[in-house]
Amino acid sequence: MTARMPAFYLPHGAGPCFFMDWNPPEMWKPMATFLEGIASTLPDRPKAIVVVSGHWEESAFTAGAASDPALIYDYYGFPAHTYELTYSAPGAPDLAEKIARLLANAGLPARADLSRGLDHGVFIPLKLVFPDATIPVVPLSLRSDYDAAAHVAAGRALAPLRDESVLIIGSGMSFHNMAGFRDPDFMARAPGYAAAFTDWLNSATTAVPAQREQMLGNWESAPAARLAHPSRAEEHLLPLMVAAGAGGDDAGTCIFDHGEMGMRIAGYRFG
Repeated sequence: MTARMPAFYLPHGAGPCFFMDWNPPEMWKPMATFLEGIASTLPDRPKAIVVVSGHWEESAFTAGAASDPALIYDYYGFPAHTYELTYSAPGAPDLAEKIARLLANAGLPARADLSRGLDHGVFIPLKLVFPDATIPVVPLSLRSDYDAAAHVAAGRALAPLRDESVLIIGSGMSFHNMAGFRDPDFMARAPGYAAAFTDWLNSATTAVPAQREQMLGNWESAPAARLAHPSRAEEHLLPLMVAAGAGGDDAGTCIFDHGEMGMRIAGYRFG
């Protein structure tokens, strides 16, 4: 019997944050511990992993089809050792091509990219979730028009992969306002914004599937939505839409809700 995998929306932190020294030293420990525990909650070891990263956008959904994907160190100003991190997971070109076909068959133009590597939204959390780096990984882009409903539909199209023991992960951050993080006045109010938006996300993701998809497709109407994710900067939220769509008719559950830098950050499981 092939184990049916869930779909996840996981926080991936800030750059290579889990592999650095911080003051206080436990700053990112709760999130790291959460990610380290994900594998033990699965029904079996996945045959492959698809990761939708908030750090890759294309005009059409694009699946990375490299057989030996390189790492993309797409973070800046961090200690030198963080640019020497490794994650040697193989790719899965056949799965990437299948993903493109599933999306195209659902009316969503898609393609495979033979050269795309693994950006930090992929390899940083996976170093904690599956540190042995032996499970094949396929990165999947967002669509650059940021159409939330289209990302939900993409997840729906990919849901059958779960029955083939493929784990689907949306990798982002539920509160992500880069301009705001540099503004002391915004940061003083940010915990309230994060709480309001996280409460709404918790309600949306745990609603019955039809209502869940409707709410997530119209997420901009949520309390503090554009304070959590400014206009044309919602790339860290959209992986949630894919994960929720991939959840199909399964229930959603909040599995992480914790304050990081004073702001609540959430993670979700579907199925």
